[in-house]
Amino acid sequence: MATQQASTETTSARLEEIFISSNRIQELSEAEDIEDMESKSPEPLHQQMAHLDLIEQPLRDNLVTQSSELQDETLAAILPFLTDNPFGFELNSYGIPKLQRSKHIAFLHNALGKYPPQFAVMDAARPWLLYWSLQGLTCLREDVSDYRERVTYTFSACQHPTGGFGGGHGQLPHLAASYAAVLSLVIVGGEESYEMIDRKAMWHFMGNMKQPDGGFTMAPGGEEDIRGAFCAMVIITLLNLPLELPPNSPARVKGDETFLTNLPEWVSRCQSFEGGISSAPGNEAHGAYAFCALGCLCLIGEPSTTLPKYLSIPPLLSWLSSRQTSPEGGFQGRTNKLVDGCYSHWVGGCWALIEAALSSPNTSATSSNNCLWNRAALVRWILSCCQGKKGGLRDKPGKHPDAYHTCYNLAGLSAAQHHYVYLPERNTGLDEGPLAAAFKWDVADGGVGEEDKRVWDEEDEVRVVHPVFVVPWGQAEKCRGYFERKEGF
Repeated sequence: MATQQASTETTSARLEEIFISSNRIQELSEAEDIEDMESKSPEPLHQQMAHLDLIEQPLRDNLVTQSSELQDETLAAILPFLTDNPFGFELNSYGIPKLQRSKHIAFLHNALGKYPPQFAVMDAARPWLLYWSLQGLTCLREDVSDYRERVTYTFSACQHPTGGFGGGHGQLPHLAASYAAVLSLVIVGGEESYEMIDRKAMWHFMGNMKQPDGGFTMAPGGEEDIRGAFCAMVIITLLNLPLELPPNSPARVKGDETFLTNLPEWVSRCQSFEGGISSAPGNEAHGAYAFCALGCLCLIGEPSTTLPKYLSIPPLLSWLSSRQTSPEGGFQGRTNKLVDGCYSHWVGGCWALIEAALSSPNTSATSSNNCLWNRAALVRWILSCCQGKKGGLRDKPGKHPDAYHTCYNLAGLSAAQHHYVYLPERNTGLDEGPLAAAFKWDVADGGVGEEDKRVWDEEDEVRVVHPVFVVPWGQAEKCRGYFERKEGF
């Protein structure tokens, strides 16, 4: 293995070589994008490089591999969006593209409309298409209450008689579909939406997914992984389901187990040798699984208690910090993989949870571990590289926008623009029983502190998102409060 060492070249020198190279590869999946890029005259290169001052120079491995070549090709496609404005967007006061709010809103409203026949293969993902679009719209400060009746009707057909939700009418229940369905109903809110959920059947479905070793399977007879643990705990928490396992649960071995029995210990075993979190014990660490693990533990108890108890924090911090790529400023999901806009949330969303675990209640609201990740670089990446020309957000330049990347780019933008604090003594008006931890979050007054370098104007800001549930601020509390006031199922 080649020795990893810092490149002797400066960042600007290496980027200039890539930028002017005749061998630079352009992505051709968006012909309009390339045409638009070629029609504009870029600024002098030394001025373009000044835009990248906030980004650290990475260590560079001299070993050339297929992965390293793909990294360079991808950077060549991304660089014009970091250094110039190929789509001709209006710039904010910091010289980067403004948030194209109206275009993204139109894109997401369209995503909630009818789909052509070729999208039939996406039928099982229907709950996700609704969640991604609704959450994206609310993040952009759109009122989605007009969709309440349609959303409720859609999911009433997706609800399975044995509990949980499938992708559509007649499809078997699945934890991922149930998670997206419940969150969608929480977003639109209202008694009609809440009452449509068969909580007793959901309780039995959750019990069938709970396993004796502590984890959850995604479906009956399906894979057991960290997604199941997170999705299950989100649903149980929001719907205020009893923690006692139903009698038919395969995890009911001794008779006194609950949904929490052995769960944090199982999550602990998912931490890999790298420090990150894998889908299941022994697998490769992945950014989305890190968020699922941290979110699950933050539902079980206070972050400052559960995270250090069940995870080794120093290697986790190192692994998460290493996922922010340079000079792009976005996040990758795994070691030696490409930057991707969706990890703006899956990794970017981890930091509020980690910072809550590292901070005491007496810590200043704007005091955060800014050395661990670069908020400004993430915002620059999202606004410069992930906005589609006609609306919607995307994986990276050369890719097409979709509802998935739109939702999670916007969630990552919210995570970068707002400081979250965890207040154990906060009075939420909800019961102080088990699973109350997730309702103790607040947003720091004044937002981002002066120690953070802003690269966005007020009109570029998006709505505050709950750091664990990833729904609009306040909606989770409304749902939990509604079911706390109900007697029984």
